[in-house]
Amino acid sequence: MSRSRDVALNHSVDKAAAGPSEESSQPSFEKGKANRTDYGLENQQNAQDQEGSVHEGEAKFHKLGWKRLTICLIVEAIALGSLSLPSAFASLGMVAGVICSVGLGMLAMYTSYVVGQVALKYPHVKDYADAVALIWGRVGYEVTGAMFILFLVLVVGSHTLTGAIAWIRIVNDPTICALVWSGISAILLFALAIPPTFTEFAILGYIDFASIIIAIGITIIATGVTASHAPGGLDAVNWTVGPPPGISFSSAFLAVTNIVFAYSFAVCQYSFMAELHTPKDYPKAIVSLGMIEIFIYTVTGAIVYRFVGDDVSSPALLSAGFKVSRIAFGIALPVIFISGSINSTVSARYIISRAFRNSPIRYTNTKAGWAVWIGVLAAQTIVAWVIAEAIPFFSDLLGIISSLFSSGFSFYFPALFWFQLIKEGPWYKGLHNISLSLLNGLCFLVVS
Repeated sequence: MSRSRDVALNHSVDKAAAGPSEESSQPSFEKGKANRTDYGLENQQNAQDQEGSVHEGEAKFHKLGWKRLTICLIVEAIALGSLSLPSAFASLGMVAGVICSVGLGMLAMYTSYVVGQVALKYPHVKDYADAVALIWGRVGYEVTGAMFILFLVLVVGSHTLTGAIAWIRIVNDPTICALVWSGISAILLFALAIPPTFTEFAILGYIDFASIIIAIGITIIATGVTASHAPGGLDAVNWTVGPPPGISFSSAFLAVTNIVFAYSFAVCQYSFMAELHTPKDYPKAIVSLGMIEIFIYTVTGAIVYRFVGDDVSSPALLSAGFKVSRIAFGIALPVIFISGSINSTVSARYIISRAFRNSPIRYTNTKAGWAVWIGVLAAQTIVAWVIAEAIPFFSDLLGIISSLFSSGFSFYFPALFWFQLIKEGPWYKGLHNISLSLLNGLCFLVVS
């Protein structure tokens, strides 16, 4: 080892004595040129590495088929909405409740079809803000982007609130503060939102769907049995075919907005379709979801209202009796948290794609990408938790969300899209244009 140092030292002395080497005598501009060449090669290599990361990210985010798209839409749509329908029926009466449930469901299917048409015609549209920018420019893009984020965060807040209600009922320990349960709910919503692609998230959707179906089934059976064994049986249940006497406009309006909220799946449709490997297949998912939703919402709302009557609670699981509702809430926990977390995923994807539009970070396939992803999810989950604590009333929170945003994303905007982006020729020329113009005009009137 010592001999090696001596050899190296002698070599350095000899080199110094010999004067400037060929390399050291190279003119400064030549060395600069060489350095620039090396720097250019390094930049080219970095660009190639970044391009590779982008290609890998693009491939990662384009694996969604229409069946999994249906599951993603089910996860987003069939959750809190189904739990609020029986109380909406109680406010509107059986006939009006059924008409609103079926009618608004059919309209939501149509407007979602229009949303998909825009995505096919303008492939660069990756989210709702991009679509609105086509008709309202930069201002529309910025305003809709803010609405989009706020809507999704409010929905996560409503799931946080529902989770807290569920935990309180299941554990039944008055010594534990409700703040603790809402905090636990927020943590679960955060953890389940971590999978960044909807293809990965769709796996949780099967658990979600089974959870809500079983929970609704238990609620229907329990309320039916309870009503049958009560004095007077089913005939003693206080329900009405038409609007109940003394119903106020505000109560009826809140009931309709809750039904509108139940069908507000179009808000995330652009984000989901951006991952479809075959975008033209989207109508299969829309029809499948729409028929499933209409059936579940109408049957749940009508039967539970018939069994419980005007005293039906919201969420509807509270109407199943104390012991049974504890079981039902336990089974419904997956749907409460899985359906809530997908809204966090969509919102975080939008925020990151805007902030890092030209960076591989947005694909979450690097350490930096994962760090940003986790940070954004955590921040918006905290905001949702604060909202849930500030508005601790389930139906009121859903009504606020629907009034502010759901009607626009699900009905107003799609109608505008048809008139300004899809329609070909004057609205009054041809049966096709006339009929669709009337239908889209109806979308404005129904929710105005």
